[in-house]
Amino acid sequence: MDKNRLLEGQIALVTGASSGLGTGIAYAFAEAGAKVVVNYHSNKTSGEEIAHNIIKKGGDAIALGADVGKEDQVQKMFKEMYSKYGTLDICMNNAGIQIDQVFHEITMENWYRIIDTHLTGHFICTREAVREFLKRGMRPVSRALGKIICMSSVHDTIPWAERVGYAAAKGGIILFMKSVAQEYASRKIRCNAISPGAIRTPLNRKAWETPEAEAQLMKLIPCKRIGDPPEVGEAAVWLASDLSDYVTGTSIYIDGGMTLYPGFEGGG
Repeated sequence: MDKNRLLEGQIALVTGASSGLGTGIAYAFAEAGAKVVVNYHSNKTSGEEIAHNIIKKGGDAIALGADVGKEDQVQKMFKEMYSKYGTLDICMNNAGIQIDQVFHEITMENWYRIIDTHLTGHFICTREAVREFLKRGMRPVSRALGKIICMSSVHDTIPWAERVGYAAAKGGIILFMKSVAQEYASRKIRCNAISPGAIRTPLNRKAWETPEAEAQLMKLIPCKRIGDPPEVGEAAVWLASDLSDYVTGTSIYIDGGMTLYPGFEGGG
């Protein structure tokens, strides 16, 4: 197996791929040989630019818009994807938003925005993908019938004040992932998650863009550095490939040790 082309001949959907981790994962999938569907919500220009960049480098990609929290938009996106590529092998649920707000001031509008983008988005896209896997049957490009990867966060484990909706959604994603994995493991559908810590993306720019902010952040990271999107992309490729064919129902924490309770590294 060519480790540089682990996903040769496969079709991968990456939701929320117009920025941040989604962009890094889309590029990593393309480099591994997959045909990539670059999903965007509002930033069509960026989505199309990323697809164009993949094509310029010799890959195959298309940009498709959809709000993953809206069933009709997701089903339309899947229909357009099948029209272009015929099927789907990898569903990377990455789309997400973060709204910083004191708990007692959270509006219902913001609560639903967070839950719909994260949990509902994972549900709709995963359901549509599983339906396709079961209908289509095995393909010679993979040992699995299909692969689902969910984007979680270290905050599926670590509580996060003033981001209660985000933490609640990420916690929900983990049991969503495990339950889907349990239900479909015998049918060769694998479902896993990635739980990143501090990664250098626009979403968490405030946490590292000044020396003072970065110094504070380092107190939470035993490895004493911020992660980069390609590190998450490489993990996603591994989870989507046959190298992880015996892996299902788990999450990979890419966090520089953030979940190791760094406050106790001196003995507590």
